[in-house]
Amino acid sequence: MKRVAVLYGGISSEREVSLVSGRECCAALREAGYEVVPVEVTADLPALVAALTPRPDAVFNALHGRFGEDGAIQGVLDWLDIPYTHSGVHASAAAMDKLVSRNLFAAAGLPIPRGRVIAIEELRAGDPLPPPYVVKPINEGSSVGVSIVHPGSNTREEILAAWHYGPKALVEEFVPGRELTIGVLEDRALTITDIRADAGVFYDYESKYAPGGSHHIVPAEMDAARFAEALALAVGAAKALGCRGACRADLRYDDTHGEPGRLVLLEVNTQPGLTPTSLLPEQAKHCGISFPELCAWMVERAACRV
Repeated sequence: MKRVAVLYGGISSEREVSLVSGRECCAALREAGYEVVPVEVTADLPALVAALTPRPDAVFNALHGRFGEDGAIQGVLDWLDIPYTHSGVHASAAAMDKLVSRNLFAAAGLPIPRGRVIAIEELRAGDPLPPPYVVKPINEGSSVGVSIVHPGSNTREEILAAWHYGPKALVEEFVPGRELTIGVLEDRALTITDIRADAGVFYDYESKYAPGGSHHIVPAEMDAARFAEALALAVGAAKALGCRGACRADLRYDDTHGEPGRLVLLEVNTQPGLTPTSLLPEQAKHCGISFPELCAWMVERAACRV
């Protein structure tokens, strides 16, 4: 029986989400027939190394956010020569850094929002882009720290008062329309989910993880040609970053003037959530893949130093 250590928790702002993902994955892997070793990750790195001694056959990485999906833990596992799920060091680091990923997407000819990196203090002087626009931390996930600045609002001062994500930020045009997401398993795009945030147009942290925070239309109802284009964009984005295993691409679809609309790639999440409200398991289920089967698929493709 293959012995799998599940890493969950971590030290990022997404720790609570990771705790839920980890518990769900432990249960699914046991159901799939693996010997599971739960490892709750804290800031104590020697304790983590001790928990992985003797070495398991594979690590299921259920960490989210900084140090979990930015290449840091991947580097530790590469050093220990332990195969792990999801993407390797380079793809993980590139996907987590929004500036790097934007550059890679642009180089691959993929459509991205207009935007640039600013010193966060520039918001005091005025709008760096014509509003509405989006302000994002460069190295966070799950919409942590993301805000929309609308014309005539006082949001800039609120953002500055609450900002603790470093001296720089990414500002991008706000693309109206629909929020789409696409799960990718290696070079296969699963389907498209149209996400409707119940609180409004913005799919924020609460909408992602609070029960009832959003509802999902699977598969998305949209122009057939744009549907196929979106699937190809998701696979192209994963390839541009060098992802492996499972990942998820997030897009905006501006159909406000009718269909077919404009597709814009936002980002790729190399460690998609695996909670009861998460999108990747929902899409897999729609495609006939149970949650235990999905987790087993990831384990069987675990690798390191690639």
